[in-house]
Amino acid sequence: MNFNKHSNLEGRHAFLGASKYHWIRYSDDKIAESYSKFLAIQRGTELHDFAAQCIRLSQKLPRSKKTLNSYVNDAIGFRMIPEQILYYSDNCFGTADAIIFKNNFLRIHDLKTGVIPAHMEQLRIYAALFCLEYGIKPGEIGMELRIYQNDEIIYDVPTAEDIAPIMDRIVVSDKIITKMKEREE
Repeated sequence: MNFNKHSNLEGRHAFLGASKYHWIRYSDDKIAESYSKFLAIQRGTELHDFAAQCIRLSQKLPRSKKTLNSYVNDAIGFRMIPEQILYYSDNCFGTADAIIFKNNFLRIHDLKTGVIPAHMEQLRIYAALFCLEYGIKPGEIGMELRIYQNDEIIYDVPTAEDIAPIMDRIVVSDKIITKMKEREE
C-alpha cells in the first residue's frame, strides 16, 4: 500500500482528531460550542502575537479604552518587554505578556482576550519567578501587576507577604517533581 502524502499537515492536529476523541460523543450544539472556543483560543494567540509585535516596534494603537489598545499603548509607554520567559527550572517557568524591571520596580501586564475572568495569581506567579530567577527579594522592590480584559484594567500591588509564599511553593514543588523524575530514570 502506498499511503497518500500529507506533508503540509505534519505536526498539526485536526480539531476533530483522534487524539482528542471525546468529540465523537458530542451533540451538534456541543461540537459548535467547542469549535467556537477553539476559534477564540486561536484568535487570542493571534492577538497576543500582534500585540507583542506592536510593542517590539513601538507602534502605538489609536487611543481607546479597548483592551488591546490600552494594553499595547501602556506597554509601549512603560517601555516593557513583550513575551518574556521567566525561568526557575524545567519544571516551573512561564511567559509574561509584558514586563519591565527598572528603578527597583517590577511591572507585569497580562493581556486576556477571552471572557473567562482572569486571576491575579498568574501574575503573582510571574513575579515570584522573576524574583527567583534574578535573586531579588520581593520585599526590597515595588511591584504593580495589571490584567487587561473586557475593556477594563485590574490592578494589583502585591507585597512580599503575597509573593514570598509563592516563591517557597515553587521551590518545594520543584524539589518534589525533581525527586520523582530521578526515581523514573
